[in-house]
Amino acid sequence: MISLSFEKLSHFRAKMSYKIDLYIKVFLFWKHKYLSERQFILLLSILVGLSSGIAAVLLKNMVHLIKVWVTGISENDITNIAYFIFPGIGILITGLIVKYALKGKIAVGIPSTLYAISKLKSRMPRRATYASLVTSMITVGFGGSVGLEGPTVGASSAIGSNLARKGRVNYKNTTLLLGCGAAAAMSGIFNAPIAAIVFALEVIMLDLTAGSLIPLLMASVSAALTSSFILGEEVLFNIEVIERFTIGDLPFYILLGAFSGLVSVYFCKSFWYIETAFEKMKGTYRKMLFGSIILGILIFIFPPLYGEGFGAIKSMLNGNVASLTEDSFFSQYSDKIWVVIGFLFLLAFFKAIATSVTLGAGGIGGVFAPSLFIGSVVGFAFAKLVNLLGWFNLSERNFTLVGMGGVIAGIIHAPLTALFLIAEITGGYELVIPLMLTAAISFMTSKYFNQHSLYTLQLAKRGELITHNKDKAVLTLMQLKTEVETDFHCVYETDSLRQLVKVVSHSRRNIFPVISKENGHLAGIILLDDIRQMMFRPELYDQVLAAQIMSDYEEFVAPNDSMDKVMDKFNRSGAWNLPVIEDSRYVGFVSKSKLFNAYRKVLKQFSDE
Repeated sequence: MISLSFEKLSHFRAKMSYKIDLYIKVFLFWKHKYLSERQFILLLSILVGLSSGIAAVLLKNMVHLIKVWVTGISENDITNIAYFIFPGIGILITGLIVKYALKGKIAVGIPSTLYAISKLKSRMPRRATYASLVTSMITVGFGGSVGLEGPTVGASSAIGSNLARKGRVNYKNTTLLLGCGAAAAMSGIFNAPIAAIVFALEVIMLDLTAGSLIPLLMASVSAALTSSFILGEEVLFNIEVIERFTIGDLPFYILLGAFSGLVSVYFCKSFWYIETAFEKMKGTYRKMLFGSIILGILIFIFPPLYGEGFGAIKSMLNGNVASLTEDSFFSQYSDKIWVVIGFLFLLAFFKAIATSVTLGAGGIGGVFAPSLFIGSVVGFAFAKLVNLLGWFNLSERNFTLVGMGGVIAGIIHAPLTALFLIAEITGGYELVIPLMLTAAISFMTSKYFNQHSLYTLQLAKRGELITHNKDKAVLTLMQLKTEVETDFHCVYETDSLRQLVKVVSHSRRNIFPVISKENGHLAGIILLDDIRQMMFRPELYDQVLAAQIMSDYEEFVAPNDSMDKVMDKFNRSGAWNLPVIEDSRYVGFVSKSKLFNAYRKVLKQFSDE
C-alpha cells in the first residue's frame, strides 16, 4: 500500500511537471510572437517584485507567529529561562532541516547572490527560493540573534534567477532579474523603494544603465505596493523626525561617524574570527550545543539580544530606554543613567558576538538587522552620554537614526544605501546632511581597516567578487578551467631525440611538455625552436635525450586560480603560454591569445547595450 502511494505521488508530480513545462512552452511561444525582449524583461521584473513582496511579508508574519507561540509557552515560566532555551532549540531545528530535508549546507543571503553572479552565470538553484526563508524563519522565530533581510534578498534573487531561466533569457538579463529580486526584497521589507534600488546598484554591483533602470524601478515599486497592500499601515518603522537638525551638532555627527566606523570594524573582525573558530570545530551537533549555550547565556543576561531586535530599536526611538533593561539583571538599576549607558554599550558589544555565534552554530539569518540594532544603540548611547555631561542638548532620536545609517555604511560598505534607507523610513530628508556626513566618515574609517565589506570579504579572497570595474568584473566571470588546452603531445624525460622527432611530426603544436615517468610531474618544456637544428642531424637521434634539451618553466598556474592571478603571472613571466598544474601533475597549457578571445566574448555578454 505504501509503495503504491509513493508511485501515485511520483506519477502526480511527473504529470504536474509535464503540464507546467507545457504551459511554459505555450507562454514562450506567445511571448516570441507578441513581446519584444525589453517588454518581456519588464513583465518578469514585475512578477519578481510581486513574488518578493509576498515572500517578505509572509516571512515577517510567520516569524511573528512563532515568537507569539514561543512567548505564550513561557508565560508561566521564568522569562529569562525562555531566553536561554529557545534560541538553542531554533538552531537545532534549523540544523536538522538543513541536514536531513535540504541534504547539506545551503547557500544563504547576499554572499550567495554575489557568488551566483560571478561564478554560476547568475543561476541559482530552485531550492534557494525557499530554503533560506524556511530556515531563517525557524532561527529568528525562536530568538536567534540574526536578521531576515539577507535570507529574503537571497530567496528573492533566486526567484528572479529561476524566472529568467524558465524564460530562457541571456546572462545579462538573468543578472538584471536577479538584481531586481534583491531590490524587491529590500523594498518589501522596509517599504523603501529608492533605497532598494540603490542597494541593488551598490551592494549587488549592478550597473545603472538605460536597460536596467526601468526593470529595477518596476520590481521595487511592485514589491513595495504588494507589502503595503497586505500589511496596510503596519510598516516596520513609522518614524517622524520631530527635532530639526542644527549646524551646531555637526562636530558630534563627525565623531559619531568615526565611532560608527570603528564599531563596524569590530563587528566584521569579531564575525570572521568567530566564524573561523566554528568552522574549525569538529562535529555538527557539537557546534550546535556549544553555540546554543553561549547564545543562551548572552540572551539570558541581555534580553534585547533576543531575535532581530527591532522592538529595542523602537523603544530607543521613542525614548523608552527603561524598557530595554526589563527582565534583566539590570532592571533594578533602570533609574541609574550611568548604569543604563554602560548597559547600552555592552548591548552593542555583545550583539556582534551573539550574531556571529548564531550563524556559526548553524543558524540561518543575515547581518543587516543586527547592523541596524548596533547602529541604533551606538547613536542613542552616544547622544545620551553627551547630554549627560550637560554641555550640549543633542536629539537622541536623530542620533539613533543617524547611528543606524553610520553602522550600515561601515559594515556593508554601502553609504548611499544607508542614506536613502534612513531618509525613506523617516518619511523625508530632514537628516540628509548628518546622514551623508556620518555615513561617509564611517565608510572611510571602515574601508581603511577592512578593504572589503562583511558580504564580500570571502569572495574577494578567492577572486570571485564582481565589482563595478568592468575589466575586473569580466576577468572574474571568466573561468580558467574552460580555457585550458590539453591537445599537447607529451614526451618523457628518458625519450630520445628520435622519439621526440616522431612526436613532432604528428603534432600541430610547437610546445612539448616533458613528463616524469615516475610521478607524472612536469619536468620541463621543449620548444620546437630548441630542436629545429637537431632534427636534421640523424647521428644525434639516439645520443640526445629529452631531459638534456628541455628548459625550466618560471611560472605555472592551477585550475582554480583566479584570472587576476593568471594575468599577473603572464605579466611577470612575459610568456605567451603557461603550464597548468593540479596537485603537482601536468594538466595542459593556457595561452594568452585564447584568454584574450575569451575576454572579448565575455565582455560582449557582460555589456548592457
